[in-house]
Amino acid sequence: MKHLLNLLAAISLLVWGAHLVRTGILRVFGANLRNVLAHSVANRWAAAMSGLGVTALVQSSTATALIVSSFVGQGLVTLPLALAVMLGADVGTSLMAVVFSFDLSWLSPLFIFVGVVLYLSRQSQPVGRVGRILIGLGLMLLALRLVAASTEIMTHSPAVKALLGSISSDLLLEITVGAFVSLVAYSSLAIVLLTATMAASGLVPLEPAMGLVLGANLGNGLLAVLTTARSAVEVRQVPLGNFVFKAIGVLLAAPLVGLWLREVRPFVQDAATLVVLFHLSFNLVVAFVFIGLTQLVARWVAHWLPKPDKTMVAGRPHHLDPSALATPSLAISCAAREALHQADVVETMMVGMLSVIRNNDLKLAEELRKLDDHVDELYSAIKYYLTKISREALGEEESRRWTDIISFTINMEQIGDIIERILLDIEDKKIRKGRSFSDAGMAEICELHARLIDNLRLGMSVFLNGSVRDAQKLLEEKARFRDLERAYATTHLDRLTGNTMQSIETSSLHIDLISDLKRINSHICSIAYPILDSAGALAPNRLRQAQLADGP
Repeated sequence: MKHLLNLLAAISLLVWGAHLVRTGILRVFGANLRNVLAHSVANRWAAAMSGLGVTALVQSSTATALIVSSFVGQGLVTLPLALAVMLGADVGTSLMAVVFSFDLSWLSPLFIFVGVVLYLSRQSQPVGRVGRILIGLGLMLLALRLVAASTEIMTHSPAVKALLGSISSDLLLEITVGAFVSLVAYSSLAIVLLTATMAASGLVPLEPAMGLVLGANLGNGLLAVLTTARSAVEVRQVPLGNFVFKAIGVLLAAPLVGLWLREVRPFVQDAATLVVLFHLSFNLVVAFVFIGLTQLVARWVAHWLPKPDKTMVAGRPHHLDPSALATPSLAISCAAREALHQADVVETMMVGMLSVIRNNDLKLAEELRKLDDHVDELYSAIKYYLTKISREALGEEESRRWTDIISFTINMEQIGDIIERILLDIEDKKIRKGRSFSDAGMAEICELHARLIDNLRLGMSVFLNGSVRDAQKLLEEKARFRDLERAYATTHLDRLTGNTMQSIETSSLHIDLISDLKRINSHICSIAYPILDSAGALAPNRLRQAQLADGP
Protein backbone atom coordinates (compact mmCIF):
# COMPACT_ATOMS: atom_id res chain seq x y z
CA MET A 1 0.00 0.00 0.00
CA LYS A 2 2.85 2.40 0.84
CA HIS A 3 4.48 1.88 -2.55
CA LEU A 4 1.15 2.43 -4.33
CA LEU A 5 0.63 5.71 -2.45
CA ASN A 6 4.15 6.78 -3.39
CA LEU A 7 3.36 6.08 -7.05
CA LEU A 8 0.08 8.00 -6.90
CA ALA A 9 1.80 10.92 -5.20
CA ALA A 10 4.51 10.94 -7.88
CA ILE A 11 1.88 10.89 -10.64
CA SER A 12 0.03 13.76 -8.95
CA LEU A 13 3.27 15.71 -8.72
CA LEU A 14 3.89 15.12 -12.43
CA VAL A 15 0.43 16.40 -13.35
CA TRP A 16 0.79 19.39 -11.02
CA GLY A 17 4.18 20.27 -12.46
CA ALA A 18 2.72 20.21 -15.99
CA HIS A 19 -0.13 22.47 -14.75
CA LEU A 20 2.33 24.98 -13.26
CA VAL A 21 4.33 25.12 -16.49
CA ARG A 22 1.23 25.52 -18.67
CA THR A 23 -0.44 28.23 -16.57
CA GLY A 24 2.87 30.01 -15.95
CA ILE A 25 3.68 30.28 -19.65
CA LEU A 26 0.15 31.43 -20.44
CA ARG A 27 0.43 34.15 -17.80
CA VAL A 28 3.78 35.40 -19.08
CA PHE A 29 3.27 34.98 -22.82
CA GLY A 30 -0.51 34.57 -23.12
CA ALA A 31 -1.20 37.67 -25.24
CA ASN A 32 1.94 37.12 -27.35
CA LEU A 33 1.04 33.48 -28.00
CA ARG A 34 -2.39 34.58 -29.18
CA ASN A 35 -0.78 37.11 -31.53
CA VAL A 36 1.58 34.46 -32.91
CA LEU A 37 -1.32 32.14 -33.67
CA ALA A 38 -3.46 34.92 -35.10
CA HIS A 39 -0.74 36.13 -37.50
CA SER A 40 0.78 32.79 -38.53
CA VAL A 41 -2.09 31.13 -40.36
CA ALA A 42 -1.48 32.25 -43.93
CA ASN A 43 -1.67 28.62 -45.12
CA ARG A 44 -2.09 25.13 -43.69
CA TRP A 45 1.64 24.44 -43.26
CA ALA A 46 2.31 27.78 -41.60
CA ALA A 47 -0.68 27.19 -39.32
CA ALA A 48 0.63 23.73 -38.38
CA MET A 49 4.09 25.12 -37.60
CA SER A 50 2.65 27.89 -35.42
CA GLY A 51 0.60 25.30 -33.54
CA LEU A 52 3.71 23.16 -33.08
CA GLY A 53 5.76 26.05 -31.70
CA VAL A 54 3.12 27.38 -29.33
CA THR A 55 2.24 23.94 -27.96
CA ALA A 56 5.90 22.98 -27.47
CA LEU A 57 6.13 26.06 -25.25
CA VAL A 58 2.81 25.65 -23.43
CA GLN A 59 3.12 21.84 -23.22
CA SER A 60 -0.62 21.43 -23.69
CA SER A 61 -2.42 20.93 -26.98
CA THR A 62 -5.68 21.42 -25.03
CA ALA A 63 -4.65 25.00 -24.17
CA THR A 64 -3.79 25.63 -27.82
CA ALA A 65 -7.17 24.20 -28.83
CA LEU A 66 -8.97 26.65 -26.54
CA ILE A 67 -7.03 29.63 -27.94
CA VAL A 68 -7.49 28.75 -31.61
CA SER A 69 -11.15 27.84 -31.02
CA SER A 70 -11.76 31.34 -29.73
CA PHE A 71 -10.24 32.73 -32.94
CA VAL A 72 -12.70 30.70 -34.98
CA GLY A 73 -15.53 31.99 -32.79
CA GLN A 74 -14.38 35.58 -33.44
CA GLY A 75 -14.08 34.95 -37.19
CA LEU A 76 -10.31 35.62 -37.17
CA VAL A 77 -9.36 32.15 -38.42
CA THR A 78 -11.20 29.75 -40.73
CA LEU A 79 -12.04 26.28 -39.47
CA PRO A 80 -9.70 24.39 -41.89
CA LEU A 81 -6.72 26.51 -40.83
CA ALA A 82 -7.63 26.05 -37.16
CA LEU A 83 -7.63 22.28 -37.69
CA ALA A 84 -4.17 22.58 -39.28
CA VAL A 85 -2.99 24.44 -36.17
CA MET A 86 -4.22 21.56 -34.04
CA LEU A 87 -2.35 18.98 -36.12
CA GLY A 88 0.82 20.93 -35.46
CA ALA A 89 -0.11 21.28 -31.79
CA ASP A 90 -0.25 17.50 -31.36
CA VAL A 91 3.21 17.16 -32.90
CA GLY A 92 4.46 19.88 -30.52
CA THR A 93 3.30 18.09 -27.38
CA SER A 94 4.78 14.79 -28.59
CA LEU A 95 8.15 16.52 -29.18
CA MET A 96 8.10 17.70 -25.57
CA ALA A 97 7.50 14.11 -24.49
CA VAL A 98 10.71 13.11 -26.30
CA VAL A 99 12.65 15.90 -24.56
CA PHE A 100 11.40 14.90 -21.11
CA SER A 101 12.22 11.23 -21.77
CA PHE A 102 15.94 12.03 -21.49
CA ASP A 103 17.59 11.80 -18.08
CA LEU A 104 17.37 15.42 -17.00
CA SER A 105 16.91 14.68 -13.30
CA TRP A 106 20.07 16.65 -12.47
CA LEU A 107 18.25 19.80 -13.56
CA SER A 108 15.38 19.26 -11.11
CA PRO A 109 17.00 20.73 -7.94
CA LEU A 110 18.46 23.62 -9.95
CA PHE A 111 15.09 24.54 -11.51
CA ILE A 112 13.23 24.26 -8.21
CA PHE A 113 15.81 26.32 -6.28
CA VAL A 114 16.07 29.12 -8.84
CA GLY A 115 12.30 29.07 -9.43
CA VAL A 116 11.42 29.41 -5.73
CA VAL A 117 13.90 32.28 -5.28
CA LEU A 118 12.48 34.17 -8.28
CA TYR A 119 8.86 33.46 -7.36
CA LEU A 120 9.10 34.49 -3.70
CA SER A 121 11.13 37.61 -4.43
CA ARG A 122 8.92 39.00 -7.23
CA GLN A 123 5.60 37.16 -7.31
CA SER A 124 3.58 39.85 -9.09
CA GLN A 125 6.19 40.56 -11.77
CA PRO A 126 7.07 38.62 -14.95
CA VAL A 127 10.29 37.41 -13.30
CA GLY A 128 8.21 35.77 -10.57
CA ARG A 129 6.05 34.05 -13.16
CA VAL A 130 9.15 32.72 -14.91
CA GLY A 131 10.12 31.33 -11.51
CA ARG A 132 6.76 29.55 -11.38
CA ILE A 133 7.53 27.95 -14.76
CA LEU A 134 10.94 26.75 -13.50
CA ILE A 135 9.30 25.28 -10.40
CA GLY A 136 6.89 23.36 -12.62
CA LEU A 137 9.70 22.01 -14.81
CA GLY A 138 11.68 20.99 -11.74
CA LEU A 139 8.68 19.21 -10.22
CA MET A 140 8.02 17.33 -13.48
CA LEU A 141 11.62 16.08 -13.61
CA LEU A 142 11.51 15.17 -9.91
CA ALA A 143 8.18 13.39 -10.38
CA LEU A 144 9.53 11.31 -13.26
CA ARG A 145 12.40 10.13 -11.06
CA LEU A 146 9.97 9.26 -8.23
CA VAL A 147 7.72 7.38 -10.65
CA ALA A 148 10.68 5.35 -11.88
CA ALA A 149 11.70 4.49 -8.30
CA SER A 150 8.14 3.52 -7.28
CA THR A 151 7.44 1.39 -10.34
CA GLU A 152 10.72 -0.48 -9.97
CA ILE A 153 9.67 -1.62 -6.51
CA MET A 154 6.14 -2.52 -7.62
CA THR A 155 7.36 -4.76 -10.44
CA HIS A 156 8.14 -7.40 -7.83
CA SER A 157 4.54 -7.51 -6.54
CA PRO A 158 2.55 -10.60 -7.70
CA ALA A 159 -0.72 -8.64 -7.51
CA VAL A 160 0.60 -5.92 -9.81
CA LYS A 161 1.86 -8.48 -12.29
CA ALA A 162 -1.54 -10.19 -12.37
CA LEU A 163 -3.33 -6.86 -12.88
CA LEU A 164 -1.04 -5.83 -15.73
CA GLY A 165 -1.39 -9.24 -17.27
CA SER A 166 -5.16 -8.75 -17.53
CA ILE A 167 -4.71 -5.33 -19.15
CA SER A 168 -2.11 -6.49 -21.64
CA SER A 169 -4.47 -9.09 -23.05
CA ASP A 170 -6.83 -6.57 -24.68
CA LEU A 171 -5.76 -3.65 -26.92
CA LEU A 172 -9.21 -2.04 -26.72
CA LEU A 173 -9.00 -2.11 -22.92
CA GLU A 174 -5.55 -0.53 -23.02
CA ILE A 175 -6.79 2.30 -25.26
CA THR A 176 -9.80 2.83 -23.00
CA VAL A 177 -7.67 2.95 -19.86
CA GLY A 178 -5.22 5.38 -21.50
CA ALA A 179 -8.05 7.67 -22.62
CA PHE A 180 -9.71 7.63 -19.19
CA VAL A 181 -6.49 8.35 -17.30
CA SER A 182 -5.64 11.16 -19.72
CA LEU A 183 -9.05 12.75 -19.09
CA VAL A 184 -8.66 12.52 -15.33
CA ALA A 185 -5.10 13.87 -15.37
CA TYR A 186 -6.01 16.71 -17.78
CA SER A 187 -2.68 16.09 -19.51
CA SER A 188 -1.80 13.55 -22.20
CA LEU A 189 1.86 14.61 -21.89
CA ALA A 190 1.97 13.50 -18.25
CA ILE A 191 0.35 10.15 -19.08
CA VAL A 192 2.72 9.44 -21.99
CA LEU A 193 5.72 10.23 -19.78
CA LEU A 194 4.29 8.05 -17.02
CA THR A 195 3.75 5.18 -19.47
CA ALA A 196 7.31 5.54 -20.78
CA THR A 197 8.71 5.44 -17.26
CA MET A 198 6.68 2.35 -16.34
CA ALA A 199 7.73 0.64 -19.58
CA ALA A 200 11.39 1.38 -18.82
CA SER A 201 11.07 -0.20 -15.36
CA GLY A 202 9.31 -3.27 -16.76
CA LEU A 203 6.05 -2.58 -14.95
CA VAL A 204 4.18 -2.36 -18.27
CA PRO A 205 5.15 -4.47 -21.31
CA LEU A 206 5.93 -2.56 -24.50
CA GLU A 207 2.89 -3.54 -26.56
CA PRO A 208 0.36 -2.58 -23.85
CA ALA A 209 2.32 0.65 -23.36
CA MET A 210 1.67 1.51 -27.02
CA GLY A 211 -2.05 0.92 -26.46
CA LEU A 212 -1.98 3.27 -23.46
CA VAL A 213 -0.25 5.91 -25.61
CA LEU A 214 -2.96 5.63 -28.28
CA GLY A 215 -5.57 5.96 -25.56
CA ALA A 216 -3.82 9.04 -24.13
CA ASN A 217 -3.98 10.68 -27.57
CA LEU A 218 -7.65 9.83 -27.90
CA GLY A 219 -8.36 11.10 -24.38
CA ASN A 220 -6.55 14.34 -25.14
CA GLY A 221 -8.85 14.99 -28.11
CA LEU A 222 -11.93 14.08 -26.08
CA LEU A 223 -10.80 16.38 -23.25
CA ALA A 224 -10.87 19.42 -25.55
CA VAL A 225 -14.34 18.42 -26.81
CA LEU A 226 -15.69 18.17 -23.24
CA THR A 227 -13.97 21.40 -22.14
CA THR A 228 -15.72 23.40 -24.87
CA ALA A 229 -19.05 21.55 -24.63
CA ARG A 230 -20.91 24.64 -23.37
CA SER A 231 -19.23 27.10 -25.72
CA ALA A 232 -20.53 28.62 -28.95
CA VAL A 233 -20.86 26.33 -31.95
CA GLU A 234 -17.89 27.91 -33.75
CA VAL A 235 -15.69 27.24 -30.73
CA ARG A 236 -16.80 23.62 -30.41
CA GLN A 237 -16.08 22.83 -34.05
CA VAL A 238 -12.27 22.92 -33.70
CA PRO A 239 -11.93 20.33 -30.87
CA LEU A 240 -14.48 18.10 -32.59
CA GLY A 241 -12.53 18.17 -35.87
CA ASN A 242 -9.28 17.43 -34.02
CA PHE A 243 -10.96 14.53 -32.22
CA VAL A 244 -11.99 13.13 -35.62
CA PHE A 245 -8.31 13.19 -36.67
CA LYS A 246 -7.27 11.38 -33.51
CA ALA A 247 -10.08 8.81 -33.63
CA ILE A 248 -9.35 7.87 -37.25
CA GLY A 249 -5.63 7.83 -36.49
CA VAL A 250 -6.11 5.46 -33.54
CA LEU A 251 -8.29 3.14 -35.66
CA LEU A 252 -5.60 2.98 -38.33
CA ALA A 253 -2.65 2.70 -35.95
CA ALA A 254 -4.03 0.09 -33.52
CA PRO A 255 -3.57 -2.92 -35.85
CA LEU A 256 -0.05 -1.75 -36.76
CA VAL A 257 1.39 -1.52 -33.23
CA GLY A 258 3.04 -4.93 -33.42
CA LEU A 259 4.51 -4.22 -36.87
CA TRP A 260 5.91 -0.87 -35.70
CA LEU A 261 7.57 -2.53 -32.71
CA ARG A 262 9.17 -5.25 -34.86
CA GLU A 263 10.58 -2.71 -37.31
CA VAL A 264 11.84 -0.13 -34.80
CA ARG A 265 12.89 -2.31 -31.83
CA PRO A 266 16.19 -3.44 -33.40
CA PHE A 267 17.34 0.18 -33.68
CA VAL A 268 16.10 1.44 -30.28
CA GLN A 269 16.81 -0.63 -27.19
CA ASP A 270 15.53 1.71 -24.47
CA ALA A 271 11.86 1.04 -23.69
CA ALA A 272 11.07 4.60 -22.59
CA THR A 273 12.52 5.99 -25.82
CA LEU A 274 10.43 3.52 -27.82
CA VAL A 275 7.24 4.73 -26.13
CA VAL A 276 7.84 8.44 -26.74
CA LEU A 277 9.02 7.78 -30.30
CA PHE A 278 5.80 5.87 -30.96
CA HIS A 279 3.86 8.85 -29.60
CA LEU A 280 5.82 11.20 -31.87
CA SER A 281 5.49 8.91 -34.90
CA PHE A 282 1.73 8.62 -34.42
CA ASN A 283 1.22 12.38 -34.34
CA LEU A 284 3.62 13.03 -37.22
CA VAL A 285 1.85 10.52 -39.45
CA VAL A 286 -1.59 11.88 -38.49
CA ALA A 287 -0.39 15.43 -39.24
CA PHE A 288 1.04 14.55 -42.67
CA VAL A 289 -1.92 12.40 -43.68
CA PHE A 290 -4.66 14.80 -42.57
CA ILE A 291 -3.07 18.18 -43.36
CA GLY A 292 -4.50 17.85 -46.87
CA LEU A 293 -7.92 16.79 -45.58
CA THR A 294 -8.67 19.73 -43.29
CA GLN A 295 -11.22 21.13 -45.76
CA LEU A 296 -13.07 17.79 -45.88
CA VAL A 297 -13.12 17.33 -42.10
CA ALA A 298 -14.17 20.98 -41.68
CA ARG A 299 -17.19 20.30 -43.91
CA TRP A 300 -18.06 17.22 -41.83
CA VAL A 301 -17.86 19.20 -38.61
CA ALA A 302 -19.86 22.10 -40.06
CA HIS A 303 -22.56 19.59 -41.02
CA TRP A 304 -22.60 17.96 -37.57
CA LEU A 305 -22.49 21.31 -35.74
CA PRO A 306 -24.19 23.87 -38.02
CA LYS A 307 -23.88 27.52 -37.07
CA PRO A 308 -27.07 29.17 -35.76
CA ASP A 309 -28.82 31.87 -37.76
CA LYS A 310 -27.06 35.06 -36.62
CA THR A 311 -29.95 37.22 -37.84
CA MET A 312 -31.97 36.01 -34.87
CA VAL A 313 -31.43 37.65 -31.47
CA ALA A 314 -31.18 34.27 -29.74
CA GLY A 315 -28.56 33.23 -32.26
CA ARG A 316 -26.11 36.04 -31.55
CA PRO A 317 -22.63 34.87 -30.52
CA HIS A 318 -22.15 34.86 -26.76
CA HIS A 319 -18.58 35.84 -26.01
CA LEU A 320 -18.40 34.69 -22.39
CA ASP A 321 -16.78 31.37 -23.25
CA PRO A 322 -16.41 29.20 -20.09
CA SER A 323 -13.57 27.23 -21.68
CA ALA A 324 -11.52 30.44 -22.03
CA LEU A 325 -11.33 30.85 -18.23
CA ALA A 326 -8.32 28.52 -18.23
CA THR A 327 -6.45 31.17 -20.25
CA PRO A 328 -6.82 34.48 -18.36
CA SER A 329 -5.74 36.74 -21.25
CA LEU A 330 -8.28 35.03 -23.49
CA ALA A 331 -11.04 35.29 -20.88
CA ILE A 332 -10.36 39.03 -20.49
CA SER A 333 -10.75 39.42 -24.26
CA CYS A 334 -14.06 37.52 -24.18
CA ALA A 335 -15.40 39.74 -21.38
CA ALA A 336 -14.37 42.89 -23.27
CA ARG A 337 -16.24 41.78 -26.39
CA GLU A 338 -19.38 41.05 -24.36
CA ALA A 339 -19.08 44.48 -22.72
CA LEU A 340 -19.02 46.07 -26.18
CA HIS A 341 -22.20 44.18 -27.03
CA GLN A 342 -23.77 45.61 -23.86
CA ALA A 343 -22.76 49.09 -25.08
CA ASP A 344 -24.36 48.35 -28.47
CA VAL A 345 -27.65 47.58 -26.71
CA VAL A 346 -27.37 50.83 -24.73
CA GLU A 347 -26.74 52.73 -27.97
CA THR A 348 -29.90 51.18 -29.45
CA MET A 349 -31.86 52.41 -26.43
CA MET A 350 -30.34 55.87 -26.71
CA VAL A 351 -31.06 56.23 -30.42
CA GLY A 352 -34.64 54.99 -29.96
CA MET A 353 -35.21 57.36 -27.05
CA LEU A 354 -35.21 60.41 -29.37
CA SER A 355 -37.78 58.74 -31.64
CA VAL A 356 -40.05 58.24 -28.63
CA ILE A 357 -39.68 61.91 -27.66
CA ARG A 358 -40.38 63.15 -31.18
CA ASN A 359 -43.10 60.74 -32.31
CA ASN A 360 -44.81 59.84 -29.01
CA ASP A 361 -44.31 56.14 -29.85
CA LEU A 362 -45.56 54.16 -26.84
CA LYS A 363 -44.86 50.79 -28.44
CA LEU A 364 -41.23 51.69 -29.12
CA ALA A 365 -40.90 53.02 -25.57
CA GLU A 366 -42.03 49.68 -24.18
CA GLU A 367 -39.58 47.78 -26.39
CA LEU A 368 -36.72 50.03 -25.33
CA ARG A 369 -37.54 49.60 -21.65
CA LYS A 370 -37.39 45.83 -22.11
CA LEU A 371 -33.89 46.26 -23.53
CA ASP A 372 -32.83 47.66 -20.14
CA ASP A 373 -33.54 44.22 -18.67
CA HIS A 374 -31.17 42.78 -21.26
CA VAL A 375 -28.51 45.35 -20.32
CA ASP A 376 -28.89 44.35 -16.66
CA GLU A 377 -28.59 40.66 -17.55
CA LEU A 378 -25.43 41.33 -19.56
CA TYR A 379 -23.96 43.29 -16.65
CA SER A 380 -24.63 40.44 -14.22
CA ALA A 381 -23.24 37.83 -16.64
CA ILE A 382 -20.05 39.81 -17.34
CA LYS A 383 -19.49 40.55 -13.66
CA TYR A 384 -19.97 36.88 -12.71
CA TYR A 385 -17.68 35.77 -15.54
CA LEU A 386 -14.93 38.15 -14.44
CA THR A 387 -15.14 36.95 -10.84
CA LYS A 388 -14.33 33.43 -12.08
CA ILE A 389 -11.02 34.64 -13.55
CA SER A 390 -8.24 34.15 -11.02
CA ARG A 391 -6.84 37.61 -10.19
CA GLU A 392 -3.55 35.97 -9.22
CA ALA A 393 -3.26 34.62 -12.76
CA LEU A 394 -3.45 38.09 -14.28
CA GLY A 395 -0.47 40.26 -15.13
CA GLU A 396 -0.42 43.95 -14.25
CA GLU A 397 -1.84 45.03 -17.63
CA GLU A 398 -4.52 42.31 -17.62
CA SER A 399 -5.50 43.19 -14.05
CA ARG A 400 -5.94 46.81 -15.09
CA ARG A 401 -8.04 45.67 -18.05
CA TRP A 402 -10.16 43.56 -15.67
CA THR A 403 -10.91 46.71 -13.66
CA ASP A 404 -11.63 48.71 -16.83
CA ILE A 405 -14.22 46.17 -17.98
CA ILE A 406 -15.98 46.16 -14.62
CA SER A 407 -16.09 49.97 -14.61
CA PHE A 408 -17.33 50.09 -18.21
CA THR A 409 -20.17 47.61 -17.63
CA ILE A 410 -21.28 49.44 -14.46
CA ASN A 411 -21.50 52.69 -16.41
CA MET A 412 -23.45 51.04 -19.22
CA GLU A 413 -25.87 49.46 -16.73
CA GLN A 414 -26.48 52.82 -15.03
CA ILE A 415 -26.99 54.56 -18.38
CA GLY A 416 -29.61 51.94 -19.24
CA ASP A 417 -31.41 52.64 -15.95
CA ILE A 418 -31.41 56.39 -16.63
CA ILE A 419 -32.82 55.89 -20.14
CA GLU A 420 -35.57 53.68 -18.72
CA ARG A 421 -36.55 56.40 -16.24
CA ILE A 422 -36.51 59.02 -19.02
CA LEU A 423 -38.85 56.88 -21.10
CA LEU A 424 -41.25 56.45 -18.18
CA ASP A 425 -41.27 60.22 -17.61
CA ILE A 426 -41.90 60.87 -21.31
CA GLU A 427 -44.82 58.43 -21.28
CA ASP A 428 -46.39 59.82 -18.10
CA LYS A 429 -45.72 63.55 -18.44
CA LYS A 430 -45.77 64.09 -22.20
CA ILE A 431 -47.39 61.34 -24.30
CA ARG A 432 -50.32 60.43 -22.07
CA LYS A 433 -51.07 64.09 -21.30
CA GLY A 434 -50.85 65.10 -24.95
CA ARG A 435 -48.15 67.71 -24.40
CA SER A 436 -45.22 68.65 -26.65
CA PHE A 437 -41.96 70.58 -26.41
CA SER A 438 -41.56 73.94 -28.07
CA ASP A 439 -39.58 74.01 -31.31
CA ALA A 440 -36.67 75.69 -29.56
CA GLY A 441 -36.80 73.21 -26.68
CA MET A 442 -36.93 70.26 -29.07
CA ALA A 443 -33.93 71.63 -30.98
CA GLU A 444 -31.95 71.83 -27.71
CA ILE A 445 -32.83 68.25 -26.83
CA CYS A 446 -31.82 67.05 -30.29
CA GLU A 447 -28.49 68.87 -30.02
CA LEU A 448 -27.71 67.31 -26.64
CA HIS A 449 -28.83 63.90 -27.87
CA ALA A 450 -26.58 64.07 -30.96
CA ARG A 451 -23.59 64.97 -28.79
CA LEU A 452 -24.48 62.12 -26.46
CA ILE A 453 -24.48 59.57 -29.28
CA ASP A 454 -21.13 60.85 -30.55
CA ASN A 455 -19.65 60.70 -27.05
CA LEU A 456 -20.93 57.16 -26.49
CA ARG A 457 -19.30 55.98 -29.70
CA LEU A 458 -16.09 57.76 -28.76
CA GLY A 459 -16.27 56.13 -25.31
CA MET A 460 -16.63 52.68 -26.88
CA SER A 461 -13.57 53.43 -29.02
CA VAL A 462 -11.61 54.52 -25.94
CA PHE A 463 -12.61 51.33 -24.13
CA LEU A 464 -11.63 49.17 -27.10
CA ASN A 465 -8.35 50.84 -28.11
CA GLY A 466 -7.20 52.55 -24.90
CA SER A 467 -6.19 55.68 -26.81
CA VAL A 468 -5.00 58.39 -24.39
CA ARG A 469 -5.68 61.11 -26.97
CA ASP A 470 -9.30 59.96 -27.45
CA ALA A 471 -9.70 59.66 -23.67
CA GLN A 472 -8.57 63.28 -23.25
CA LYS A 473 -10.98 64.35 -25.97
CA LEU A 474 -13.81 62.48 -24.21
CA LEU A 475 -13.03 64.18 -20.92
CA GLU A 476 -13.03 67.57 -22.62
CA GLU A 477 -16.52 66.78 -23.92
CA LYS A 478 -17.71 66.44 -20.32
CA ALA A 479 -16.99 70.11 -19.62
CA ARG A 480 -18.51 71.22 -22.95
CA PHE A 481 -21.66 69.19 -22.34
CA ARG A 482 -22.02 70.64 -18.83
CA ASP A 483 -21.72 74.18 -20.16
CA LEU A 484 -24.24 73.44 -22.89
CA GLU A 485 -26.71 71.99 -20.38
CA ARG A 486 -26.44 75.12 -18.23
CA ALA A 487 -26.93 77.38 -21.25
CA TYR A 488 -30.03 75.46 -22.39
CA ALA A 489 -31.48 75.55 -18.87
CA THR A 490 -31.08 79.32 -18.94
CA THR A 491 -32.72 79.73 -22.37
CA HIS A 492 -35.59 77.54 -21.17
CA LEU A 493 -36.17 79.88 -18.24
CA ASP A 494 -36.12 82.79 -20.67
CA ARG A 495 -38.89 81.13 -22.65
CA LEU A 496 -40.89 80.72 -19.44
CA THR A 497 -40.66 84.42 -18.74
CA GLY A 498 -41.97 84.97 -22.27
CA ASN A 499 -45.10 82.98 -21.33
CA THR A 500 -44.54 80.34 -24.01
CA MET A 501 -47.41 77.91 -23.30
CA GLN A 502 -45.57 74.77 -24.53
CA SER A 503 -42.55 75.63 -22.39
CA ILE A 504 -44.73 76.17 -19.32
CA GLU A 505 -46.52 72.81 -19.71
CA THR A 506 -43.32 70.81 -20.20
CA SER A 507 -41.00 72.89 -17.99
CA SER A 508 -40.39 70.29 -15.28
CA LEU A 509 -39.96 67.50 -17.84
CA HIS A 510 -37.59 69.60 -19.96
CA ILE A 511 -35.32 70.52 -17.04
CA ASP A 512 -35.29 66.91 -15.78
CA LEU A 513 -34.56 65.60 -19.27
CA ILE A 514 -31.53 67.75 -20.00
CA SER A 515 -30.27 67.02 -16.47
CA ASP A 516 -30.61 63.28 -17.09
CA LEU A 517 -28.81 63.64 -20.41
CA LYS A 518 -25.95 65.34 -18.55
CA ARG A 519 -25.83 62.44 -16.08
CA ILE A 520 -25.66 59.97 -18.98
CA ASN A 521 -22.80 61.96 -20.46
CA SER A 522 -20.97 61.87 -17.12
CA HIS A 523 -21.16 58.06 -17.08
CA ILE A 524 -19.87 57.94 -20.66
CA CYS A 525 -16.96 60.25 -19.86
CA SER A 526 -16.07 58.10 -16.83
CA ILE A 527 -14.74 55.56 -19.34
CA ALA A 528 -11.79 57.90 -19.92
CA TYR A 529 -10.59 58.03 -16.29
CA PRO A 530 -8.93 54.56 -16.05
CA ILE A 531 -7.13 55.13 -19.37
CA LEU A 532 -5.83 58.55 -18.34
CA ASP A 533 -4.96 57.34 -14.85
CA SER A 534 -2.81 54.49 -16.16
CA ALA A 535 -1.09 56.93 -18.54
CA GLY A 536 -0.34 59.37 -15.70
CA ALA A 537 -2.55 62.03 -17.26
CA LEU A 538 -4.69 62.55 -14.16
CA ALA A 539 -2.02 64.15 -11.98
CA PRO A 540 -3.43 67.08 -9.93
CA ASN A 541 -1.43 69.72 -11.80
CA ARG A 542 -2.72 68.40 -15.15
CA LEU A 543 -6.28 68.47 -13.92
CA ARG A 544 -5.80 72.07 -12.90
CA GLN A 545 -4.41 72.90 -16.33
CA ALA A 546 -7.39 71.23 -17.99
CA GLN A 547 -9.77 73.31 -15.85
CA LEU A 548 -7.98 76.52 -16.73
CA ALA A 549 -8.06 75.60 -20.42
CA ASP A 550 -11.82 75.05 -20.23
CA GLY A 551 -12.32 78.49 -18.73
CA PRO A 552 -14.31 79.54 -15.63
